Amino acid sequence: MVDLSRLTRRQREVYEFIREKIRTRGYGPTVREIGRHFNIRSPNGVMCHLRALERKGLITREPNMSRAIMLTGETPQEQLRGGLPLVGQIAAGVLHEAIEQQEALDLAQVFSGRDLVVLRVKGDSMIEDQIADGDYVIVRRQKEARNGQIVVALTEEGEATLKRWHLDPHRGIVRLEPANSSMDPLELPADQVQVYGVVVGVVRVVR
Repeated sequence: MVDLSRLTRRQREVYEFIREKIRTRGYGPTVREIGRHFNIRSPNGVMCHLRALERKGLITREPNMSRAIMLTGETPQEQLRGGLPLVGQIAAGVLHEAIEQQEALDLAQVFSGRDLVVLRVKGDSMIEDQIADGDYVIVRRQKEARNGQIVVALTEEGEATLKRWHLDPHRGIVRLEPANSSMDPLELPADQVQVYGVVVGVVRVVR
């Protein structure tokens, strides 16, 4: 049980907002989201609360990653039971935030593991790898991937995309490669993108 007694009222509210986002969609809010939710106009005002929570040992933050806020005392999936958490939609661009309720897709007979989440695919950027619009991808949350693996990659701007991962350590560049011959790869500095998770399965729901 996390002890919140040492927090001010606003610090506690910010912590609970972060915890809710991580539990319900699998990743934390951006500084902008926190500011908008609490009507804090200055990013520095939000950062003061985050630094206080970090000093008190309740969160950790990855440098240069706006969404990389993690809880120190809890596992994000501990509150989800009976299936894999459906945490959002993944597109050729933004990881949509429309699905924020605690929803679970019952695939436990095929996939199991506390690090697995489900994302619904929107768009056709991976169509040549047989991942179509409306499919569900099973994602194992991890921070590293081998070159050529299909990943959900998250940029420091809070955008996410479903692509094949290629890291060139000599150039310090990550190439995110679509499986669609009509689309160009995206190249980003390695310190501006991270692996959210690796795709371990695809489910197509026939209606």
